[in-house]
Amino acid sequence: MKLGFSPAEEAFRAECAGWLQAQMAGPFADIRGIHSLCESIPRRKEWEQQLAAHRWSCIGWPAQWGGRDATLAEQVIFAEEYARAGAPNRVNHIGIELAGPTILTFGTEAQKAQYLPAIAAGTTIWCQGYSEPGAGSDLANVKTRAALDGDHWVVNGQKVWTSLAHYSDKIFVVTRSVEGSKGPKGITFLLMDLDQPGIEVRPISQMNGEAEFNETFFTDARCPADALLGAPGEGWKVAMGLLAFERGVSTLGQQMQFRNEFDVLVAAARANGKAADPVIRQRLAKAEIGLRLMRYGALRMLSQTDHSAIDGAALTYKIQWATWRRGLGELAMDVLGQAAEIAPGDDYAWPLLPNMYLSSRADTIYGGTNQIQRNLIAERGLGLPREPRGSQ
Repeated sequence: MKLGFSPAEEAFRAECAGWLQAQMAGPFADIRGIHSLCESIPRRKEWEQQLAAHRWSCIGWPAQWGGRDATLAEQVIFAEEYARAGAPNRVNHIGIELAGPTILTFGTEAQKAQYLPAIAAGTTIWCQGYSEPGAGSDLANVKTRAALDGDHWVVNGQKVWTSLAHYSDKIFVVTRSVEGSKGPKGITFLLMDLDQPGIEVRPISQMNGEAEFNETFFTDARCPADALLGAPGEGWKVAMGLLAFERGVSTLGQQMQFRNEFDVLVAAARANGKAADPVIRQRLAKAEIGLRLMRYGALRMLSQTDHSAIDGAALTYKIQWATWRRGLGELAMDVLGQAAEIAPGDDYAWPLLPNMYLSSRADTIYGGTNQIQRNLIAERGLGLPREPRGSQ
């Protein structure tokens, strides 16, 4: 595993860092440091298009589809510098990091030509149709159905926790298309337009006052017969391939965001005197060590040659970062004390650290709960016997 970067890679770091810093200090200074996923959506869409115009939107993609054919090291560098510059969360993260790479891997040439240019250009925003009321961490239990009707698929069912669906243009949907099928078999992976009569999106209010997530209802919603990745009934492989991309290069950018949060926390502890408390100092040191270990672990995980499959190391990463950040949120509240319990402005308009505490409570739930992650580590990573299913 290489822990350093070559002179050429450091030159690339200087190039992208310079451009990002100039943008965040200049035309897009108004969205610098935004930590909310729902804030300034129109301006962040403009930012997506600015990235695309300078070919910084999806640098790991082939140049043919709007990328830079960037190496893994260059993608890591850009992800780190993006977060270091205080650039906002990508409003099209799902399109750039999940939908796009999945279409590149499993799509036909015609599908690549149809979908990828608009993602790369930042003009089409995607969301994810995976979880359902009865199929959250247990994705194989999906009940949303798709039936082929002539030259269209007809979809009926419900998805939940659909991030930013109310701001999105398209959605990829895991559906059950084979009557009587159970588990991973009989699943079809569809690409659908959100703006149609058969789809209703209902935002879900959160305890921090935002509505990042949505319920999404499908009532005879339609998409063309060829708007699927993989073969009908064989979409589980595609769905799992997409989750492998979720554990990909963007994890390093995520860690840089964690670094930003940690640095703000350390500054707060110094400012209010809590840094003099030996227990607080010890907890801060433990958090620093955990953050560095995550970086080295992620670099090791990304050094594998196959980035379209989830290996044992990738299985551990979700539970590692989610548990670490939840602990950081609890530490932030202990450092801030009572000041963290009162919003300084409008209702629910929390500063970075209290908002981080609130959002981190969900980290160990979404994307697979910690309990489910432990099962995956045991069964897929260690090869232990599967947990008994069904009634006891």
